[in-house]
Amino acid sequence: MKEITTKDSSVTFHSEEFDETYHSISGAREEAMKKFILPSLKNYELGDKVRILDVCFGLGYNSAAAIDELKKFDCKIEIIALENDEKILKKILDINTEFESYNKIKELIKNNYSYDDGKVKIKIILGDAVKEIKRLKEKFDFIFHDPFSRTKMPLFWTEEFFKEEYRLLKKEGILTTYSCARLVRDNLKKAKFKIEDVPPVGRRAPSTLARVV
Repeated sequence: MKEITTKDSSVTFHSEEFDETYHSISGAREEAMKKFILPSLKNYELGDKVRILDVCFGLGYNSAAAIDELKKFDCKIEIIALENDEKILKKILDINTEFESYNKIKELIKNNYSYDDGKVKIKIILGDAVKEIKRLKEKFDFIFHDPFSRTKMPLFWTEEFFKEEYRLLKKEGILTTYSCARLVRDNLKKAKFKIEDVPPVGRRAPSTLARVV
């Protein structure tokens, strides 16, 4: 697993198994903020408690970015994360980032994938997300859908998987993902999501916001 410094000076890694980087080399921190967090929060009415499902947690940047932004509001934060690769989770302890909340992600790793400070609660479910997502019953405000590409992880981009995510979102709940591939969007639509473009970040193509209606 090779460490890579992206163009915004944040760190990511290249997976030898999947031959892809965990984040865009245009900027790992930028990607988390502009493709996942800020689009999710825009025009969304937050309650007293915000619940997030982070699919393919990786280095935890999406969750850290979400905590940083949500700290501006008076709400509790609960995150459930799905991840299958302990090798990438172990890398978290060696990383320094500009996310103010990344210390919480490090404590999560140190404490057997569980963290709770009364205001922020995070739990990592270690295992095959395709199977684990079917066991979840909670309703979420946001889902960050961030697996490797469709050619590398096809089961994560199917109508069936998106239907599970639709089931877990509240009404008006939001899924964000970096992909705008035609088949991905078609499968999201088949799962009953309403699709919106997220402005391009680090490339010409947009990313995707999918809303429960």
